[in-house]
Amino acid sequence: MTNLTSPESVVDALEAIYAESTQALSGALALYLRNGTPPSPELRANGAFCYPEVRITYAPEGPPPPFSRAFGKMSQAGVYVSSFSRPAFFREYLIEQLLPLMRDYDVTVEVARSSSEIPYAYVWDQAKAEGLDEVSPAELAKWFPAPDLSHIGDEVADGEIHDPGETYPLAVFDAPRVDFSLKRLHHYCGTQVEEFQKYVLFTNYHRYVDAFCDWALTQVGPGGDYGSLCVPGGLCIDEVEEGSRAAIDAAPWRRYQMPAYHLTRPDGSGITLVNIGVGPSNAKTITDHLAVLRPECWIMVGHCGGLRHSQAIGDYVLAHAYLREDHVLDSVLPPEIPVPPLAEVQMALQEAAAEITGETGAALKKRLRTGTVVTTDDRNWELRFTESARRFNKSRAIAIDMESATIAANGYRLRVPYGVLLCVSDKPLHGEIKLPGAANRFYERAIGEHIRIGIKTLERLAADKQAKLHSRKLRAFDEPPFR
Repeated sequence: MTNLTSPESVVDALEAIYAESTQALSGALALYLRNGTPPSPELRANGAFCYPEVRITYAPEGPPPPFSRAFGKMSQAGVYVSSFSRPAFFREYLIEQLLPLMRDYDVTVEVARSSSEIPYAYVWDQAKAEGLDEVSPAELAKWFPAPDLSHIGDEVADGEIHDPGETYPLAVFDAPRVDFSLKRLHHYCGTQVEEFQKYVLFTNYHRYVDAFCDWALTQVGPGGDYGSLCVPGGLCIDEVEEGSRAAIDAAPWRRYQMPAYHLTRPDGSGITLVNIGVGPSNAKTITDHLAVLRPECWIMVGHCGGLRHSQAIGDYVLAHAYLREDHVLDSVLPPEIPVPPLAEVQMALQEAAAEITGETGAALKKRLRTGTVVTTDDRNWELRFTESARRFNKSRAIAIDMESATIAANGYRLRVPYGVLLCVSDKPLHGEIKLPGAANRFYERAIGEHIRIGIKTLERLAADKQAKLHSRKLRAFDEPPFR
């Protein structure tokens, strides 16, 4: 389809091709499982199972206009191409990205079938998969497209430089990468991808989940600010009843490695909370996959060890810099690459802390300290403290945890605005180690307040429609036009 003239018509064309491809693939699978008839080679050769793609040709007579916005801009002339999956699901996002490109640049926009086939596992409804488990994956792969890891990667996100004459990527993630992560999100979190919201909280303790759910149940229903609370296992509460809290506790969240809870709004501007557990590996895993949803912001609210004598149990740490001892991203984002704080998020966190705690000025400054957070991949770092002390001291770090730098660094890498607000739960350098009695007193006092600060921060960011959250700090000089 040549020279489409509006973002809506582009997405309509994407939806039409995607529907044709998925219907053809589902129909061919059903036929094969019913009577063993494989799809014809001609069908696949003609692209019947392929993702749709957008191709934007930009050939200006002079240099591109110097727009200073964070996305929706062309840095050079050329042909920009990306394939897309589930365009109906991403419709709002796609229109948002296409609008400035088609409005401000003299471009030709085409939609066609790509050369990338949709793997059968991404379209087959598991509820209707009767017979599929009786056929080996190897047998299915003989006749149908299957996931191919050689075609799934983060080369664009990781800044691979393109050779002259090549087409340029239009988006950070192409269709195979998006579909790969959408399946992973359901597997790890136990909820449907349609339930994920644009503003995300991460935590590393289930007690935060309990506090989140308690508060969320006061916000849904008539007169509430949110439409529903969706939890792992398919339970969605849109009207609170006497047994609602018990139903949440009984939901099968324990089956999932990183259960997710969604306080939803119809436009997706609600809040998702993910309990990522402990450690940088989980932090990288979940952010790798959540990034394909292009959330507006993600924030870590969890516990940390305070490294300064002046800190008290229950004080807050607003991370302004990170000493990256987590190592899980070193190969794609070397530790010497700085991960800058984002002013809009930092200010929202501080303002939310003042509102929820009721403290301002010197009182707030005493409880809320800004500084460097160490993120380590060794939970027993205390046992090798003499080895780490010099490095911690040089960094001027004020807290240590196991997830924050990973959350921030992967936000930087994958162009998702990020922030970290931690709560001091122990002071291992000063003889206040985490023991059961003290820990329980801390939990009872601090967790409800802490999660409310995280919620209020995201509500502030969502309410400020003019906030330039998609900071230019996150863009490379040869950045894809889509954020």
